[in-house]
Amino acid sequence: MQATATAAVAVDGLTKRYGDVLAVDSVAFDVREAEVFGFLGPNGAGKTTTINILTGLARPNAGTIRFFDRDYTTNVKKAQHLMGIVPDESNLWPELDGLENLRFCGALYGMARREREQRARELLETFGLSHAARRRFDGYSKGMKRKLAIAAGIIHHPRILFLDEPTTGIDVASARQIRQMLAGLNKSGTTVFQTTHYIEEAERLCDRIAFIVEGRLVRVDTLANLVKHVQGRRVVQLALNEDASRLLDELRGAFPGVEFEAMPGNAMRAHTDQPLALAPLIRFFEEHGVDVTEARAIRPSLEDVFVRITGVALEQMRKEKELGKGKGGSAS
Repeated sequence: MQATATAAVAVDGLTKRYGDVLAVDSVAFDVREAEVFGFLGPNGAGKTTTINILTGLARPNAGTIRFFDRDYTTNVKKAQHLMGIVPDESNLWPELDGLENLRFCGALYGMARREREQRARELLETFGLSHAARRRFDGYSKGMKRKLAIAAGIIHHPRILFLDEPTTGIDVASARQIRQMLAGLNKSGTTVFQTTHYIEEAERLCDRIAFIVEGRLVRVDTLANLVKHVQGRRVVQLALNEDASRLLDELRGAFPGVEFEAMPGNAMRAHTDQPLALAPLIRFFEEHGVDVTEARAIRPSLEDVFVRITGVALEQMRKEKELGKGKGGSAS
């Protein structure tokens, strides 16, 4: 959705320390009204700390916080009626069923009984959870829990929705459905602020993206502007008949100026700013007893931008993603 000039959120000099640890270091950015804003970085980068500060769950040591042109720095909780909050771990009540959880959340936001009942049932239908409306929350799959948590976060029609890692650790089908729901919410005018370490997710959803590493904001820009950083960059993916990650060091020595990374499924990628001759590369693999079954050009992605700007290794981001998948629940 095209963002307007109004800032839904504006922070300047945001700083948070935990003892000797500087978790957030003088961060400054704005989130425009009616945009999807992605806060992207590896685990431990400061994403959750930032979102906790913005939602009133933590107090900054320094900096200012404004929502819709009003200063809430000294009391962010006064702005909570403007926001929906979906933390990385569910904050719903395990002993209540889906409908009861939504009713209770509506009551906490001061909604009238008839309004919250109607809205709760409407959201259960929208999120495909009507069949589980009377099932205890602790009996939900992880994907279902995530969807109900998002439903609870928007029951009061917030102007801005904060989500911390909305699809981490859930099954593919639920993650896809959640992304579609977030796109729909944004299309209806809701501002969405989401943290993630899933680069593909940010690429699909976000109007603008902020890169944060070790508590520092490295870059904030639109996807189109960010991708300009890798225009002209060549990426070739090779399909191999076996895992050849053992050859990475030799490859880097044999082809200076080319970056190599092992990929899942016996594949490998070569990244370079210069033309890449395939014949010597294929010959290298053959000499080491590995067959190249396919070679194809890959369009440079936000992942390539992230690595170039932040220096965070692709392998680190991918391992974190796989760790998240390993924690996933059953399909809903």
